[in-house]
Amino acid sequence: MTILVLGASSQIGRCLLPRLHAAGHDVLAVSRQAHEVGEAGERMRWIVGRLPDAMPAELPALTGIVSYGPLLPFAQWLDRASFAGTPRIVATSSMSAQTKRDSEVPAERAIAQTLRDGEAALAEACHRRGLRWNVLRPTLVYGAGLDRSLTPIARRAARLRVFPLPAGRGLRQPVHADDVAQASVAALRHDAPSGHVLAIGGGERLSAAAMFARVRASLPVATLPLPIPRVLLPLGQRLAPSLRGPLARLEQDLVADNAELIGLLGVEPRPFHPDARCWGMAAR
Repeated sequence: MTILVLGASSQIGRCLLPRLHAAGHDVLAVSRQAHEVGEAGERMRWIVGRLPDAMPAELPALTGIVSYGPLLPFAQWLDRASFAGTPRIVATSSMSAQTKRDSEVPAERAIAQTLRDGEAALAEACHRRGLRWNVLRPTLVYGAGLDRSLTPIARRAARLRVFPLPAGRGLRQPVHADDVAQASVAALRHDAPSGHVLAIGGGERLSAAAMFARVRASLPVATLPLPIPRVLLPLGQRLAPSLRGPLARLEQDLVADNAELIGLLGVEPRPFHPDARCWGMAAR
């Protein structure tokens, strides 16, 4: 069984590769840059490629394709790619397709629209080729020290020894990258249901304020807490336009209903108990 992985160097991809290797799959991992074979030996091979127009012209018979990159380029490539077999397709979108749909920031609404357009394009490409597919919509992903949300906050606080703690009653549901990888493997099974866009959040909902407090508690160094009361958040939006959207959502719930994920794939993500390794730091 050969699985093609696009986005193998991403935070979820780095969790997926060991799971595929442990399950006995042969893996073709696509990267923009050349990689060495690594521990998996002949069972895993890196190939150079880039979606949608710089992929290898010929591919072997595939049993699955996993994509952790942008959906629209993936759908464009899939629609005309040359490969044998009828591989199962698993791709990631984002809960931003829903949570940013009515954002007050135009750029965020555009992101949500692009995600939904990509989901629709992928479903249509799979329908035309007769391929079974599933899309995962994760919430805030963490765990490999590569995310652009919590990891930069954690590293900056560890460097400056000060941790800003904005007030926020909106619920959050961070999901570990390895749990998204586990769901990807489950969706590749030959008996897995098909044609679903599945939300996937962490196994715990907590307030935004509590989430930041747990990130601070996970750091390997002591930091000075810097509470930011709710009344100052509008001022922050005016002073830092790039933070307008995130600050405005601190009072909003950004969560996912895992019921369909659990029912169809049998995957139950872990609660949010990070340690320093989640931010690419050495533990205490």
